[in-house]
Amino acid sequence: MRAARRPKGYAIKGEPSTLQPFKFLDFYTVCRVGSPCRSRSKKGPKSMHAAEHQATTPRRILIADDEPHIRRILQTVLEMAGFEVDLRRDGTDALEAVQGSQHYDLILLDIMMPGATGLEVLGKIRAMDERKSTPVVILTAKGQDADRQAAFSLGANDFLTKPFSPKKLLARIHEIIDGD
Repeated sequence: MRAARRPKGYAIKGEPSTLQPFKFLDFYTVCRVGSPCRSRSKKGPKSMHAAEHQATTPRRILIADDEPHIRRILQTVLEMAGFEVDLRRDGTDALEAVQGSQHYDLILLDIMMPGATGLEVLGKIRAMDERKSTPVVILTAKGQDADRQAAFSLGANDFLTKPFSPKKLLARIHEIIDGD
């Protein structure tokens, strides 16, 4: 009787949530160590909207947040859903991006960033003829009513607070972009 060959091991790929310790995000992938890791799961952000919302050219989203773990979470969720992602570390870098020629289908901004705040970036976006209709979502830990009112008065399409549900954020992004 031959002994069955055991795999050398498995790895879990995904981003652990720093906002809710000891929990994973809403998705993860289990892969055999040493083999390419491709998610085949029906669970997770990719299956939620990819088929019904996939355009012929990928939609592009600009993310401006000074927290690296938030940028990684957003990048992972959005890329799995079929979006192209442009990451920026601060408000000044975000302003350079929006002043360039790259098209963005949606912009996600944190409020508290070095260089320029998310509200300053939002104000400049709304003052630009070629960008004023680009949807902007504020995603921030500052959830005070004054910040919310300031964001909406400057033309934000939505205002979400951290911690956030990646599934709900993705659903909201699709509602805004696709007009559902």
